[in-house]
Amino acid sequence: MVTFSLHGIGVSGGIAIGRAQLVSHATLEVAHYAIPPSKVGSEIARFETAVAEVQRELEALHGAMTGDDLPGEFGAFLDVHWMILNDATLSEAPKRIIAEQRCNAEWALHQQMNVLVDQFDEIEDPYLRERRSDVVQVVERVLKRLMGKPGALPPPSAEEQTILVAHDLSPADVIQFKSHRYGAFLTDLGGVTSHTAIVARSLNVPAVVATHNARQLIRDGELLIVDGNHNVVIVNPDRAILAEYRLKQSELELERQKLKRLRLKPAETIDGIHVELYANIELPEDLEPAVEAGANGVGLFRSEFLFLNRPGLPSEDEQFEAYRRVAEGMGGKPVVIRTFDLGADKAKEGLDGLARVAPNPALGLRAVRFCLAEPRLFHTQLRAILRASHYGRVRILIPMLASAGEIDQTLAVIAQAKEGLREQGIPFDPNVAVGGMIEIPAAVLAIGAFLARLDFLSIGTNDLIQYTLAVDRADEAVSHLYDPLHPAVLRLIANAIASARKARVPIAVCGEMAGDVRLTRLLLGMGLTEFSMHPAHILAVKQRVLTTDVAEIRPVVDRMRRSDDPARVAALLDRLNA
Repeated sequence: MVTFSLHGIGVSGGIAIGRAQLVSHATLEVAHYAIPPSKVGSEIARFETAVAEVQRELEALHGAMTGDDLPGEFGAFLDVHWMILNDATLSEAPKRIIAEQRCNAEWALHQQMNVLVDQFDEIEDPYLRERRSDVVQVVERVLKRLMGKPGALPPPSAEEQTILVAHDLSPADVIQFKSHRYGAFLTDLGGVTSHTAIVARSLNVPAVVATHNARQLIRDGELLIVDGNHNVVIVNPDRAILAEYRLKQSELELERQKLKRLRLKPAETIDGIHVELYANIELPEDLEPAVEAGANGVGLFRSEFLFLNRPGLPSEDEQFEAYRRVAEGMGGKPVVIRTFDLGADKAKEGLDGLARVAPNPALGLRAVRFCLAEPRLFHTQLRAILRASHYGRVRILIPMLASAGEIDQTLAVIAQAKEGLREQGIPFDPNVAVGGMIEIPAAVLAIGAFLARLDFLSIGTNDLIQYTLAVDRADEAVSHLYDPLHPAVLRLIANAIASARKARVPIAVCGEMAGDVRLTRLLLGMGLTEFSMHPAHILAVKQRVLTTDVAEIRPVVDRMRRSDDPARVAALLDRLNA
């Protein structure tokens, strides 16, 4: 057996060692054959039976879901698949193809899928274009029924860990993945915001997606190592590699157990600086890991995930219930709710005709710009957040602010929402804090206007880096240029932190830099004392905080901030982490 490796995107960290279990990719295995006119009716009936069986399958999966088991949006994923399955373009058109071309049902369905996929491929908006995968996943389930293959995932082996290998995984697949407890999974398709990535992080199992051809190259039963930390899959590892990874796996588990002891320990540096470590969440169901990690609160609730992958829009009451759950669940600790950041890579179908395909979505009508352009939607969300503020320490965070004018308009809409609630006698916190995201270079350069008008700031390093360097992180051709250590990026972050500290306005970092333990001391040396990150990273960052003397590292950080030499910056970072 030949040892080789595959590279992709590690969407969930850790190491898994186990045997490959391949998921059939039916769309690559469709036969084409002619049927006599006398069999057309029975062939159409066979197709209708397969569709009905998949309908029952989706109903059963939806009914088996519980709120504690999976993120709530997975029910919405299934609803989307149900709608696709029952749409005439998929449920009726293949029957016409069977009758007109006198071909088998599998081929007719496959042909219709190609028509729909081609239509999706012509859409410029990346989020809408991604929905082609939902069509393919629904077709896959029907094809498996037509071909006599089970719709459910096979159970993993009881003797050793099983690693699922698939071209792609549908929401229905990953719900079963949850119940079967696979050791890891890898897929040809996917990205950091795909269905598979979402469930991988919620299950806290290693996963590598976007491997392109893993499903074709890997065979059933082959031994695999999935390294989610380093974006690699090793197939048929030799004894030396296997021994090395088993040791790494043991060390990771030992380290995880040690970190759990820090859960209740305050995050304080050696020289007595107290640090607040908050959690980033996307849905109310994400609260449990945040509490388990000992988070000081929720530093970023990405509310747009309540709007995505679902038919229609969440009502004010539905939003209110979600926000209240989080506010109450944190037991009096602060909860920062970011108003929805729709647009760019998170467009939303069904916004009553408001969604549009922009020439460059990342620079277009998104986040606060979209909110101010559609005040009815914005007003509804603000009312829901304000109502939830009565049940905990809720704060409102506004994304992608660039000017004083946008801040003033936003504050006016908030005031209007408050007045409406007062008139109706609905309770809310009249002093709810309002903050702004610093994620555009212009916001740093004009930060005085932000400090004068807002109660707190939060630096979104993901977008700040993207906009500073003109690099689309999702574009594989240029993603290697995305550099959090670029001199311009470091100076913008340092200037924002220094300005906020001087004005005595709280400031946090809530982008990926906050959860990267390599950069913890760098941010501490800049004066940062509030970090917000994925719950899985909190304890590792806390450990780094506890072993840091800020007074000692500050001169090194100052040299990093002043340097224009990438090699020098990298060497100084190594020195910080020595």
